[in-house]
Amino acid sequence: MDAKPTRARHRVVLFAVTLAVITYVDRVCIAQTAPYIRADLHFSRVQMGYVFAAFAWAYALFEIPGGWMGDWLGPRRVLLRVVTWWSVCTAAMGWMWNLASMTTANFLFGAGEAGCFPNLTKVFTAWLPWHERVRAQGLMWMTARFGGAFTPMLVVWMLHWVTWRQAFQIFGLLGVVWAVLFFRWFRDDPRRHPAVNAAELALLEGAEKLASGHGNVPWRKMLTSPSVWLLWVQYFCLSYTFWFYVTWLPTYLREYRHLDENAAARLASFPLLFGGVGCAVGGFLAARVARWMGSVKTARRAMASAGCLGAAALLFLHTGIRDPFWAMVAMGFASFANDLVVPNAWAACMDIGGKYAGTLSGSMNMMGNLAGGTAPVVAGYLLAATHNNWLVPLHVMAAIYLLGVLCWLLLDPVTPLEPVTGEPSS
Repeated sequence: MDAKPTRARHRVVLFAVTLAVITYVDRVCIAQTAPYIRADLHFSRVQMGYVFAAFAWAYALFEIPGGWMGDWLGPRRVLLRVVTWWSVCTAAMGWMWNLASMTTANFLFGAGEAGCFPNLTKVFTAWLPWHERVRAQGLMWMTARFGGAFTPMLVVWMLHWVTWRQAFQIFGLLGVVWAVLFFRWFRDDPRRHPAVNAAELALLEGAEKLASGHGNVPWRKMLTSPSVWLLWVQYFCLSYTFWFYVTWLPTYLREYRHLDENAAARLASFPLLFGGVGCAVGGFLAARVARWMGSVKTARRAMASAGCLGAAALLFLHTGIRDPFWAMVAMGFASFANDLVVPNAWAACMDIGGKYAGTLSGSMNMMGNLAGGTAPVVAGYLLAATHNNWLVPLHVMAAIYLLGVLCWLLLDPVTPLEPVTGEPSS
């Protein structure tokens, strides 16, 4: 056996974080261009809410099929197809001409992106030893949030040179390049990759059980598991507020906080920027907190419950701050607290799901995107009903976090549906 393990698994993480950035650049672009789209296509706030929601509803509907396909066919082939699909749909957003066409294009875009994170989670399950998985999830979600955080400023800069339609076409090219490079290099099973030596394979012992195809998902066991249901509900709670950040936040800053386009773009980056740091901190602290508390289960429950509670408190605090800068700092720390939970939630999918991690993580992300399909529309109706009182949807979002606290206090985030040797159980 080679004395020193190779690091091919680190290149897999690099592919994952790069794709995570691309997904968020593509989806945040529409929030920043929304005022231009509304002006050109004459959309009301409620109509724009439906355009936002179309992405999330499609994302939710196709999450489980996307994750299941990764478990069955392997993530290599599935990611090639879905990344190419959504990249074409991103470009197509710039060709739309009315409400029906824009809503359809955003729906198809969401259908493509639905396969992304479940299949990346499947990749991590097969390519990383269990003690590196939470850290990798934290790193991936950090870079995803950072990609979304800097997109508003990037879009503002681009719109000085191109139209909003051309901006979508430029962003669509990014995914095509990634898909080609990934397909050429990656293999579903690390044993079949020439860059992986025997020492690195020893770190990945048992990966062959997780990398192979598993089309026969134990649906009954999954649907009757309290842990799975609690995992779904807590992710709905986490995602409800996140979708405000990537849809209505630029409009909120311009209409309620009375900021100009450039100032709004800068401050709109705070929640995703702070959230990215929260993902990294949550991922890197997870193992240390587990060692300190003597239990992975207790550590995940404690970190996630504290994150949801902190997010609720900080979001309430934000609504009472008059100065836009400090208000957005408070909202940024609310997002930080929210995203302390995210790596633990996705690690729970890997531990509970095992060789069905793609399907389970897809189902959890489906619930997150059901929140995404609900939150923009609810916000639009609340604004219409309260004569644009932006505090009402913000208070609703803060209250929803409290349900997330309850879920995590009851959730068993480590016990697998079907035990696999070599996995932690407590």
